[in-house]
Amino acid sequence: MLKKIFLLAIAALLMPATQWAQSNNVQRYVDTAMKTDTLLKNAAVAILAVESNGRTVAQWNPDLPLLSASTMKTITTGVALNVLGPDFRFETKIATAGDIDEEGVLHGDLYIIGGGDPTLGSHSPIAEDINLVFGTWYYAVKGAGITAIDGKVRGDAGIFKEGIIQDNWCWADLGTDYGSGACGLSFAENLSFYRVEPGFSEGDRVRITPVEAVYSEMNLRRDATTGAAKTGNKLNYYASDLSPVGRFTGTYAVDREADTIAVSNKFPALTCAEAFDSYLAANGITTRGASTGAAPDTSKLIVKTFSPTLVEICTETNTQSNNFFAETLLMMLGLRLTGEASYATAPKAVEKYIDALGCRTTGLRQDDGSGLSRFNFISPRFFCNFYRMMQKSDIFAEYLFTLPSPGGDNTMKYVLSKEPASLRSRIHCKSGTMTAVKCYAGYVETEGGDIMRFAILINNYDCPTSRIQPKIEGFLKQLALYERQ
Repeated sequence: MLKKIFLLAIAALLMPATQWAQSNNVQRYVDTAMKTDTLLKNAAVAILAVESNGRTVAQWNPDLPLLSASTMKTITTGVALNVLGPDFRFETKIATAGDIDEEGVLHGDLYIIGGGDPTLGSHSPIAEDINLVFGTWYYAVKGAGITAIDGKVRGDAGIFKEGIIQDNWCWADLGTDYGSGACGLSFAENLSFYRVEPGFSEGDRVRITPVEAVYSEMNLRRDATTGAAKTGNKLNYYASDLSPVGRFTGTYAVDREADTIAVSNKFPALTCAEAFDSYLAANGITTRGASTGAAPDTSKLIVKTFSPTLVEICTETNTQSNNFFAETLLMMLGLRLTGEASYATAPKAVEKYIDALGCRTTGLRQDDGSGLSRFNFISPRFFCNFYRMMQKSDIFAEYLFTLPSPGGDNTMKYVLSKEPASLRSRIHCKSGTMTAVKCYAGYVETEGGDIMRFAILINNYDCPTSRIQPKIEGFLKQLALYERQ
């Protein structure tokens, strides 16, 4: 009997990887529950799961690059933690240009010099309250002996080369709260907040009122109308950085309560300068208004403030699927790796960095940091190779726990909701969703104690996502239950 067990063990070790994969429940699930599903018949599906030693557990078109949606964030955050370090903090500087006379009047401008901090003015729980930040800046201004400013408060966003729009993002996405790109001086996650409430009757104009972080010269076109009862919120907002014009269209149901909504702000540096200018005025320091501009080399630093640590930002990026944070990380990577923060340089620099660490970039096409672009394509093979590289890095523990688990306060809150917490907590992965795109990628601590790497990407299905979600969750469950043969 012992001899038979020994021979079976040797046979298992010598078994080809594909044959090994076919002998386990995960591959069996893929073959019997997914490949035969008519809902996936016309879809593009790519799957790969591998043990920590590289042995294949399950596969289906593992080398096929597909749209990755927000699973792209796992690449951006992983490289950021490697390049910048978990304890890295973005900084914002306050500086003066000009002379201060005996009465404390600054004859020149006050500069807010952005360092790319994505949390400045953010409502995220990791961000410092903006009033505390402004208070620090204000007391630094007072401490410099300034009682009035015969000049302007200027926002300097020059650390990042480009504007805040990625060329390949869809026009319909640009005005949304998830369509805000990075800026050298960002503010309130580059969002503006408006109160919306329906008119009294169907067909009336929707009442839209600025609430917070709205650029004062924004020309708002209110073309949205009140919709029929029970039709919900179907508002759209369109904006670009070409001019300060925003347009609301669509409908807002007549029976819907008033609400405050967030839309993209394409002029965050100006908005930040205006907000701090108002703060100074409210505290007795007058200026000649707010504007933007580059601080001269002769400017004098009076204070610096800092963001939360990078690992906190990466955790927020992955658990809440924050596109804006991811795009900021990508720009900072471009700056650190090439000296230029732009979409022309940053994705190429990330690919070159990954390749230099010995991880082949075959199967990777990165177009942005968040996955919003439909020009991002990644294969499951690349995902698993990248995750292997991360497992070997010194910051793997930090990286692993930036990834959400089902059931937590994150974008995977309702995934595997009927399974015990003991199973859900062993899954660490990022989800990604777009129209006709559903993906998951990351790690699973298996029943047998191994840390498995996996990616499942499904594109171009012609049914509601809710109908294929159970099959995806079944796959995740099988990974968590897997035991090495």
